[in-house]
Amino acid sequence: MPTQEEVYEALRTCYDPEIPVNIVDLGLIYDVQIVDQKVDVKMTLTTRGCGMGGHISSEAEQKILELPEVEEAKVEVVWEPPWEPSMIRPDARKILGMPEED
Repeated sequence: MPTQEEVYEALRTCYDPEIPVNIVDLGLIYDVQIVDQKVDVKMTLTTRGCGMGGHISSEAEQKILELPEVEEAKVEVVWEPPWEPSMIRPDARKILGMPEED
């Protein structure tokens, strides 16, 4: 059975094509559940109108399926809670040239 850390590491190789930061560090991953060889992920996008949403979620599923022992992966895009820039991790904020959060 894969670990949550392995899933998160796989997801760190997925990027929004318009932003040079992976989807984990952007704060887009809300939940990872693992039952036997099945992985379910809930994620969001930076905006509802993101035209790359289907591409990003499909790529995330593919990256998870590449992990040993994973037989099934499902990535669901959700909108609650709404994403906001404060969800970006500090190292990613630096990459994006954003000020640190208080």
